[in-house]
Amino acid sequence: MNAPLLVVEDRRSLGEMLAETLRTEGYDVELVLRGDTAMQRLQESGPYLAVLTDLKLPGADGLTVLRTARTVDPLLPVFLITGYATVETAVAALKQGARDYFPKPLDMERVLEGLRAACEPRRALLATPPTGEGLPELVGAAPAFAGVVTALRRVAPTDAAVLLLGPSGSGKELFARALHQLSRRGGGPFVPFNCAAVPESLVESELFGHERGAFTGANARHVGRFEQAHRGTLFLDEIGEVPLSTQAKLLRALEEHRITRLGGEGEIVVDVRVVAASNRDLEDAVTGGSFRRDLFHRLNVFPIRLPSLVERREDIPALTLHLLTRAGGRHGVPVPTLRPAAMAALVLAPWPGNVRELANLLERVVILAEGRPVGVAELGLDAAACREGLADALARRLAVRLAGGDSEELAGFLGVSAGELQR
Repeated sequence: MNAPLLVVEDRRSLGEMLAETLRTEGYDVELVLRGDTAMQRLQESGPYLAVLTDLKLPGADGLTVLRTARTVDPLLPVFLITGYATVETAVAALKQGARDYFPKPLDMERVLEGLRAACEPRRALLATPPTGEGLPELVGAAPAFAGVVTALRRVAPTDAAVLLLGPSGSGKELFARALHQLSRRGGGPFVPFNCAAVPESLVESELFGHERGAFTGANARHVGRFEQAHRGTLFLDEIGEVPLSTQAKLLRALEEHRITRLGGEGEIVVDVRVVAASNRDLEDAVTGGSFRRDLFHRLNVFPIRLPSLVERREDIPALTLHLLTRAGGRHGVPVPTLRPAAMAALVLAPWPGNVRELANLLERVVILAEGRPVGVAELGLDAAACREGLADALARRLAVRLAGGDSEELAGFLGVSAGELQR
């Protein structure tokens, strides 16, 4: 999406000069001369890439424009243009969520640097293809991630078994839910079952159900996950943890679409599409004898390997904005603005827990920030671990771009010189 910058400046000559300079830099620009006009555009148009507004305006001042922008779109970067006498007010506006302020006369290099740092993650988020109404948000455009989304869309309309592979926290259940909703079974049930979350002795009962009296403690009939997922999708997470004693029965259910409850006599027909997932190498498990080869091939009709978060670092800024919004909505609290150095540090972090770890950190940040801007120190990241991320040339370049004018703050956090950071 090629969203425009909204420039709000009551002096037409300055506004047009600014707009022309920004267009030369490749931005689409929408220029308005009044604060109340800007508020109307924010409420009725958009989305915008960023807002650059003077503080003193007819109709409504820049602080009112800022508050409107934060209400309409909490992630929209807003920059203030100030006169010397209003710098104190502009600094106070930073506490209300403004991204930065630029004193007059404008230093265009500083303006462009600030816009580049703010607009890169914003543009990436706006460019994320919509997954469709009611679908989980699959945020990211990195080649490793985009290929996975393309594969998902191709296989979803079929009834083929799908095997999702990837490290813990990489979003396998999110993908399974999206696959279900994109399929012809989208109106049916989606039943998730973590095969590692119950004792081995209970896996068979949980999958296929049991009749009353089937074993000690079976005081009533239990409908298993296969029956619960009839005419829908059964998501078997951590499929590699299914005990060998249950794997033969699982294979039969997949091939014949029939199950028998523990302690039962008759067969039950089930119309179920199975999506399985594992963070283990199932081929190694087959070689080692802990997983049946025939079951592996039955599940592995259409394998999709999800990348780790560090394999798609360029998606971290857009993911961060998305996860901040989600956490703010879940807890009913304002979404804080991340300072440039903070966003840059997130790109450098190692993320062994992948997207789940990033989401948990940002949820904690949202709760503690109470709407205040968040700097790199408030993230609680390990500086030494982030410093190791500098060895990744792509991550280093992205971090420097995102840090913009806060490069010295980022270097200070990492314990390196500004020159080392720029190398």
